[in-house]
Amino acid sequence: MSSFEEAETEETVTCLHMTFYHPCQDNKMMFRCLNFRKREQVRADEMAKFGRDSSICHYNLIDTRVSRIQFSLQFYRKLNSSELCFEIKNMSKKTKLIVDQTELGYLNKLDLPCKCIICFGDYQILAEIQEGESVDYFETHLHMAEVPILQDRCVPSLQPVQENGISSSFPSQDKSPIEIDENESC
Repeated sequence: MSSFEEAETEETVTCLHMTFYHPCQDNKMMFRCLNFRKREQVRADEMAKFGRDSSICHYNLIDTRVSRIQFSLQFYRKLNSSELCFEIKNMSKKTKLIVDQTELGYLNKLDLPCKCIICFGDYQILAEIQEGESVDYFETHLHMAEVPILQDRCVPSLQPVQENGISSSFPSQDKSPIEIDENESC
């Protein structure tokens, strides 16, 4: 046998991709301590903590409105399964954490979906899990978004339109409906 055939099988590593956005990120530079575009290893027995206290958190957000520890991520394996997952826990007493549409109060936690949006204050984070096999560590890969991850859209309420094509909400028939771009703010 050749040494290639005898070599250990290489394990794939679970990677948590996180894309950050804040409307003032260019002016306030709250992400300046995050290491973007470079994968970082985190031991499986460590908690990944995000917040403003650099002595506790590995992922620092430079903003006085962020809690000392805003939230934490714990890597774990489901009971009687080989599935590896993340659990997210809100560590802020003052700010609720929203994961997709689920609101987490202080010390509330839930399993992180494979792809979700995490929000607190004006922060938006797109989290995507790339599955792997290693149980010793996982990786984080941070990115910065140039545009908001969530778009607040005002969708006008749809009024029934009569067969003649004129909405009953217009007082006179000589006015034509106004077209609204879906990206315009209300």
